[in-house]
Amino acid sequence: MESILENKLKNLPAKPGVYQFKNNKDKVIYVGKARNLRNRVKSYFHGGATNAKTIALVKKITDLELVVTDSEVEALVLENNIIKELKPRYNIDLKDDKSFPFIKVTNEPYPQVYSTRRVIKDGSKYFGPYTSVKTMKSALRTINQIFKIRSCKYDINDDTIEQKKYKICLDYHINKCDGPCEGLVSEKEYNEMVQEVIKVIRGKTDDLIKDLEAKMEQAAEKTDFENAAQIRDKIEQLQIISSKQKIVSNDFEDRDVISVAHEGKDSACSIFNIRSGKLVGKKQLKLKLQGDEDLSEVYNAAIKFCYGEHTEIPKEILFETEPDDAELLLEWLNLRSTKKVKFIIPQRGELRSLVKMCKQNAVLQLKEIQIQKMKKEGHVTYSVGALQRDLRLKNLPKKIECFDISNLQGTDSVASMVVFVDGKPKKSLYRKFIIKDVEGPDDFASMEEVIKRRYKRVLENEESLPDLIVVDGGKGQLSSAVGVLNKLGIKQTPIIGLAKRLEEVFFPGNSEAESIPKTSSGLKLLQQIRDEAHRFAITFHRKRRSKRTFETELTSIAGIGSSTAQKLIKEIGSVNAVKNASIESLSSAVGKSKAELIYNHFQEKG
Repeated sequence: MESILENKLKNLPAKPGVYQFKNNKDKVIYVGKARNLRNRVKSYFHGGATNAKTIALVKKITDLELVVTDSEVEALVLENNIIKELKPRYNIDLKDDKSFPFIKVTNEPYPQVYSTRRVIKDGSKYFGPYTSVKTMKSALRTINQIFKIRSCKYDINDDTIEQKKYKICLDYHINKCDGPCEGLVSEKEYNEMVQEVIKVIRGKTDDLIKDLEAKMEQAAEKTDFENAAQIRDKIEQLQIISSKQKIVSNDFEDRDVISVAHEGKDSACSIFNIRSGKLVGKKQLKLKLQGDEDLSEVYNAAIKFCYGEHTEIPKEILFETEPDDAELLLEWLNLRSTKKVKFIIPQRGELRSLVKMCKQNAVLQLKEIQIQKMKKEGHVTYSVGALQRDLRLKNLPKKIECFDISNLQGTDSVASMVVFVDGKPKKSLYRKFIIKDVEGPDDFASMEEVIKRRYKRVLENEESLPDLIVVDGGKGQLSSAVGVLNKLGIKQTPIIGLAKRLEEVFFPGNSEAESIPKTSSGLKLLQQIRDEAHRFAITFHRKRRSKRTFETELTSIAGIGSSTAQKLIKEIGSVNAVKNASIESLSSAVGKSKAELIYNHFQEKG
């Protein structure tokens, strides 16, 4: 019998709109928009699932709901609103459950200015959202220090003033308010002041200063020196604000810079608000990710949140990477903006430096997020978990064994095996190998020999296998190791090869290397393991080569053979110990006559 979903898939309209995927509990788990609903929705079920997130999503879809729209832009707006309301599991969304605050300028004859988290379509102006309450409170404090905005919540209009319904309060007497409740300031004058407040909120402080300077001159010309003095004091306060704002571009344009840093499900978004060339505001967002989104997809979600219904849209928006659906996003922003909006991806110069600075802020924020998670989960657990995610392993790689080959022009070939348990080196489990069956510098054959010897012994002694095997090298070394493991019947243990460039990882069966994000803590753990294996192999190789060289030097002494040389090293210890040994110590090991030959040889060499 045909399911509800199969029936709906056969009758999809070829029109723009929004689709909602539901699970078996009738809960919306993903919301998307499309230019053509038929083509887009069917792509999920006919080869469109390419990444882990989409594959997991498709498995849980049991029903879908459609909303047809007149245009793709209309679909974009609807999609954004539904995501904010329902917060579906598989959509990128804000981690914070709270709503961000706005500064509200009310729609009434004598407007109030205050903070709110409720946005109501009542004709009021809203500025934000502010991701930092501290920043918002600082802005309101500045406004109240400079401007005489009423703090009362009265509904003041011509009728209430005429009826003398309200009385002036303390704010009037301490010169914090001009008394609109009793009609002591005209509606026109009060609203002119409110427009000045809006310019400050928008970061147009320098423009406001120019306007006020013109007003001050006009007042002085009319000999209204008291008013001129009040305007002068306001200008001085605004100049202090302006001087604290950093000039970041010399062309005095209005622009925003958006940068994203993400690793797995952790992400940070930094936004710089630049007005008239000055950095007037910074915002930081945290987005909820599934872990395998493209950077362009993350930027798309960030833009849709940043430029919500009540957010001012600048002339230019700068990124490091073009967002997904860039043309559609521009069309949407241009419909809501009074000026033509441009997306810019600067390659050099001043604007490129701005993007880099914004990116650094996003990276720092991401590190703070990760540090907090590490405190909760423990650093080791976090890095091991990150490695599991980066390598797409079924199980947590609690025990990792890593192999490295070391030789010098094919001589004294050795190998090392280091073991990390729970992200920490377990030196008691380290092993050294002398390559026995391979002649010359053949790393592939050497790796094959070491893997065979190691895991043959593991099987014979019924020891536990590691959660992950790492071989230092590319496709060749990995292929040699995999061949041996298959012959031994070890086929379920994950194994990877590390190329010379550490961020490149080879997986069995894949001819091309894959990269791990450079910021990943999983990569840092992998780097630590590989460096430790390399150090251990090099140390063992140098020691062995030094011993062989010393044995050769001993056998070059007339009357000293190979067995005597080996006996000396075994009895006395290190090479340096033999060189510095007294004649008595040498005599007790090899006899007096041979001791004198060896002692005199090193004394002559000084």
